[in-house]
Amino acid sequence: MSENIKNRYEFVLLFDVKDGNPNGDPDAGNLPRIDPETGNGLVTDVCLKRKVRNYVQIVQNEKPGYKIFIKEKAVLNTLIDEAHEQEFVISQEKAADKTDAARNWMCENYYDIRTFGAVLSTGKNAGQVRGPVQLGFARSLDRIFTGEHTITRMAVATEAEAEKQKGDNRTMGRKFTVPYGLYCVHGFISAPFAKQTGFSEDDLKLFWSALLNMFDHDRSASRGEMAAQKLIVFKHSSELGNAPAQKLFNLIEIKKNNEDIPARSFSDYTVTIGKSPAGVELIEML
Repeated sequence: MSENIKNRYEFVLLFDVKDGNPNGDPDAGNLPRIDPETGNGLVTDVCLKRKVRNYVQIVQNEKPGYKIFIKEKAVLNTLIDEAHEQEFVISQEKAADKTDAARNWMCENYYDIRTFGAVLSTGKNAGQVRGPVQLGFARSLDRIFTGEHTITRMAVATEAEAEKQKGDNRTMGRKFTVPYGLYCVHGFISAPFAKQTGFSEDDLKLFWSALLNMFDHDRSASRGEMAAQKLIVFKHSSELGNAPAQKLFNLIEIKKNNEDIPARSFSDYTVTIGKSPAGVELIEML
């Protein structure tokens, strides 16, 4: 594995959705998430991390060092217990040393722990990991409007339902979509935290690849057409950084070309990027 990263990064990912639900809210009947005060659409950091995890799982196929800790149907305490079964963990005399050894083993073997961190104290204690990569909520540039569609299924699930409907086996349902929304999310990558988890240059390269390609491997009828449209990375020349993150994010201006009509594609916006300050390299990956 390559060396740990030695630079601080911030990044901005722009992605859009067309005729789909980018992130349903279970507390609101799976309607697209919104800011109730402004009507802007939201996509949670957890949702985006899930897509990154799924992409890594597909690409690396559980290769050593690239397992995924938080995955479908996983029993987390069983995985933590596995760390405590390693010989070099058992050989430690003090409980604190066992915890540290188990934590290090988990970081070495699970990409998402090394990247995003995790709470590993729910069973046999492996401590807590604060990951170097952190994401905010994605927020749409404009207010979104939810379309509600009635859909028909030409079948029923049971014989009892068929008898009740006297052979007319149609059932009605609802589907919620956003006609179009352009979302922006800010991200942060810490070199000091990368030292603690072992997050490497190879891990970073895989993370960028996930951001660029994760929507292409996450298709579903409910999500419509989702795509990464722009990935802008700010690379600092030092571990601790050379400029405040918010100043860098403010260099990016996204304007709607025509305020009088609703946007329906990425081409309806213009993105301009200012000059980055000394000590910060601006990289447009998409």
